[in-house]
Amino acid sequence: MRRTAIALTTLAIATTATLTACGGDKGGTDSKTSATSSAPAAAPSKAAVPDAEAKLGIPPKPDAVKQAAYIRALTAIDPDIVHGKEDKAVSRGRNECRSIHDSPKDRAKQVELANLRFTSPTHPQGFGPTKAAKIRDVVHEHLCPTF
Repeated sequence: MRRTAIALTTLAIATTATLTACGGDKGGTDSKTSATSSAPAAAPSKAAVPDAEAKLGIPPKPDAVKQAAYIRALTAIDPDIVHGKEDKAVSRGRNECRSIHDSPKDRAKQVELANLRFTSPTHPQGFGPTKAAKIRDVVHEHLCPTF
């Protein structure tokens, strides 16, 4: 979730910089042009957020049926993976999809990142490589099978 927010903030800053660089009259003294080009850009629209996430390799949030199957599969590995925080498990899974997207041929890296990403109060250092590999497989199967 935090990485998504950072990515969207970066996207908004880049958009603002582009609009500012392209928007003003270089030699003009028109006060309307100056005010317009120095005004902050509007926040990205709700429609832009999923598009930006998709470009980063983050799949859309699953529907209720897919989410339930995903949560069941994680719980079958170890109930403490979800530890009552389904939204957090989905968010972590969507971020894990980005790792799968960014390093499609590096399974070891994907598993390592899953172990770092999926933690709980009783497993603050992750669930270990064996369970992390299973978590990675569940994420891939349920949230981003096309990656």
